[in-house]
Amino acid sequence: MSNATLQRAERHLQAGKKALQARHWLQACTEFEQAASLHPGNPRLWLQLAGALAKAGYPERAIDHAQRAVRMAPKDDMARRLLAECLMKMNRHAEAAQVLDEQDAEAPRDFAWHDLHATALFQCKRFNDAIQASFAALSIKMDAPMVHYRLGLIFKDMNMAKESVECFRTASLLDTGSVRALALSLLVHEGRQCCEWSQIEDDTVQLLAALDSADTSTGEQLSPFALLAVDASPAQQRRIGELRTRQLTRHIKPFDKRGARQPGPIRVAYLSGDFHHHATAVLMTQMLEQRDTSRFEVHLFSHNGDDSSATGTRVRAACEQFHDVTHLTSEAIARRMRELDIDIAVDLKGHTRNSRFDLLAFRPAPVQVAFLGYPATSGADFLDYIVGDPVVTPIEHAGHYTECIAQMPHSYQPNDRHRALPPAPSRASLGLPEDAVVLCCFNQTYKISPHMLDLWARVMAGAPTAVLWLLAWNPTAKANLNRELVARGVPPERIFWAGTKQMNDHIARLRQADLFLDTWPCNAHTTASEALWAGVPVLTVPGATYASRVAASLVTACGLPDLAAGDEDSYVALATALANEPETLSGLSEYLEQHRLELPLFDSARYTRDFEAMLVRMFEREQAGEAPTALLASR
Repeated sequence: MSNATLQRAERHLQAGKKALQARHWLQACTEFEQAASLHPGNPRLWLQLAGALAKAGYPERAIDHAQRAVRMAPKDDMARRLLAECLMKMNRHAEAAQVLDEQDAEAPRDFAWHDLHATALFQCKRFNDAIQASFAALSIKMDAPMVHYRLGLIFKDMNMAKESVECFRTASLLDTGSVRALALSLLVHEGRQCCEWSQIEDDTVQLLAALDSADTSTGEQLSPFALLAVDASPAQQRRIGELRTRQLTRHIKPFDKRGARQPGPIRVAYLSGDFHHHATAVLMTQMLEQRDTSRFEVHLFSHNGDDSSATGTRVRAACEQFHDVTHLTSEAIARRMRELDIDIAVDLKGHTRNSRFDLLAFRPAPVQVAFLGYPATSGADFLDYIVGDPVVTPIEHAGHYTECIAQMPHSYQPNDRHRALPPAPSRASLGLPEDAVVLCCFNQTYKISPHMLDLWARVMAGAPTAVLWLLAWNPTAKANLNRELVARGVPPERIFWAGTKQMNDHIARLRQADLFLDTWPCNAHTTASEALWAGVPVLTVPGATYASRVAASLVTACGLPDLAAGDEDSYVALATALANEPETLSGLSEYLEQHRLELPLFDSARYTRDFEAMLVRMFEREQAGEAPTALLASR
């Protein structure tokens, strides 16, 4: 290669570096590409090009060039790091972990390397390896808040709530910025999940103070999900949704408006990472199966891959097209929706883990809807509607939502009337007394508060033949709840525990309960409809938020609105009265058993027709050039 050629390559290299400094990413790409084409044997030039492409928002192209650099210089630490970072941007976490696993043993491993390795290992669920890599990073920099935060996430996924609380607390103490916000959110959530209540009030106060002081211009990494189970107002839930959405989408520029619509049926895209044996898919599968295929063309966009579960197989079979978009960027997914001329995009995740709803900020569809997966406002101005019903989202609550309320006539929640209904096992096999009135609550423990236990203790004191049957979500929560109940005067011999079970076994054992005691401000949701399906009446108190009104919606759709008590004293009084009147409880159960398939909650054909009619109303408004507006239920 001539000196003149090398000099030209060097000039392009230097020009690319200047463009990078000026944040002119595309210009840098052009210069580095010129340099690499002139001197293709230099791996550093391909690495520079890969880095510029990554900054310019082209991680897939960056991966190709980073892989080339790694092949040319397999011991190059920077090449492997960049390749791993690009792979992770495409959600190819297992490949990223392998790239780092294969790094030369003698290559330097600084804090950043261990931190990146731990992140990749965590994302591909190699938890024990991720813990080791995190400890390696902490051995170099013990006060790194993000590493402690990620350790908390790892322990959370391993159902080690006590350990996760310790990590989140450490992270919140070490940081004053975005990591503290994230850690505070999960500190409160996991503290509730393991029922470690000694500091929960102070932690919640700090979380709400962080919410009040958050920067509204840039948003904040506070977790809206963490607020669902604390005593937060609808206004606070809206604010945290708006802040998190702004933080996620502040750099996204919407596409231009769609041009002329292609003829054909209404094209609906559902976006989720839960098209497998997850509550969302379990609830909505039959709705998809029963849709009017002459009027609707359904696309499922899955950002969590494909699986072979029975539910996943049914969901895929119920739609025209299944798109595995796990390894696509948000913009690429949005562009695919636009290319398919999607009329209505339906997000099923909201502010839950591994959500990709931020891609709807690109405005890939003219109508965009929040549905089912997240029981609160998203805080997004790019979602037009939130699906509710007259109970869960009364029109007087419209100010709680950035979306327009779209009411289903009965309940917002779809159900599958083909779900299993196995015979009940004996009480003896479940460890329950034969002659007791069994009051159960199978909600996750983060929904249970000290005040809920106060109310349950009052019920137990007034109903001497009742026992309490709770879900042992984790050993720490079980021990803490047991201690707290005993401290409130409930004898340990009247407290019974149920482990986690497969769905069919869970439904079967539910049939031995007499009454389901709900929690608030976060109710039983799918858990409540499972109880009602099993013939167990659910007692609740509706609050002011979506999450606190779900159970009231479900019992109303079963023709039992009186089971939504007006206040907590009425809840205690009604629970106590029912526990002392087994015949009344048996009558409620018989009603649910005899009329199960006639109840609006479990009439999936009726639900599907109503849901489709609602989608048509949304579509027709948009086609007529009318802005989204509240869509009230019409029965």
